[in-house]
Amino acid sequence: MSSTITNASALKGMLIMAGCMIVLPVMDAIAKYMAVSEGMSPGQVTFYRFFFQLVCTLPLLMIMSPRALLSAKRPWLNLLRGALHAAASLAFFAAVKYMPLADVFAIYFVEPFLLTMMSAFFLGEKVGWMRWTAIAVGFVGAMIVIQPSFEVFGWTSLLPVACAFLFTLYLFLNRALGDGDSPLVMQTMAGIAGAVFMGVTLLIGHAAGDENFEMALPGWGHGLVLLILLGSISGYMHLLVVKAFRLAPVSLLAPFQYFEIISATILGYMLFSDFPTASKWIGIVIIVASGLFIIWRERRAARRITEVPEV
Repeated sequence: MSSTITNASALKGMLIMAGCMIVLPVMDAIAKYMAVSEGMSPGQVTFYRFFFQLVCTLPLLMIMSPRALLSAKRPWLNLLRGALHAAASLAFFAAVKYMPLADVFAIYFVEPFLLTMMSAFFLGEKVGWMRWTAIAVGFVGAMIVIQPSFEVFGWTSLLPVACAFLFTLYLFLNRALGDGDSPLVMQTMAGIAGAVFMGVTLLIGHAAGDENFEMALPGWGHGLVLLILLGSISGYMHLLVVKAFRLAPVSLLAPFQYFEIISATILGYMLFSDFPTASKWIGIVIIVASGLFIIWRERRAARRITEVPEV
């Protein structure tokens, strides 16, 4: 079977990506709640995120394909993915401890630009002016939502930028690895690498006396439930993200990451009393419009192109 990306598969990939981007900010809201309301350090939240991700995906892999993990075709690159994802998550969770969710996302959204440029320069994907325009429009919308300022947040505002760069490398590897290993294998290995990376980082940071790496066992109440939910959302949503990147080009999926600002703004209001202003709602409309425009364009292209059946 050909692995060529078709218009139909691209549309499916876009829909999967859009859904994941709406759900994933729930994970970030949980992380902020654990850091602000439960007093858990960002380093510890990040460790439990990957630990419980592994707890969720490893048994599923053992049931479906017990030998797949040992026969992974690109184990070191998959482990590198996990370490990059863990480092990106640490930067993000540290940022949301001190900043509103939507502010963090607004600064973080330099990432689709980086991802699109890397896909064009290193993977040879064709990026037309309409995609560049959609990404630029979505970025403008994200800036309208928050209008972040270095004067307000200081050096903390650079944490989402670091997260954006690290997560760009992670997503780039999702595409570059191709179909060598199944999404479940890739995500399980990411959980292993992320948990190990954060375990070592947590120990070093705690020994150095950094408050962002304070260690404490979670209680048996709602805090533990939230941490399990944090890992579950991470594990299963990123499984779908890997699937999306196999169905559609990186540059096509990049604008849909702006959808995260929608959930982040709503959750910020519901959980942390960060009420969106009129300008934020204008930005949300722009973000949604940029993503829906690309879906409409791809569906229109799919109707006009008649695929030749394989002989």
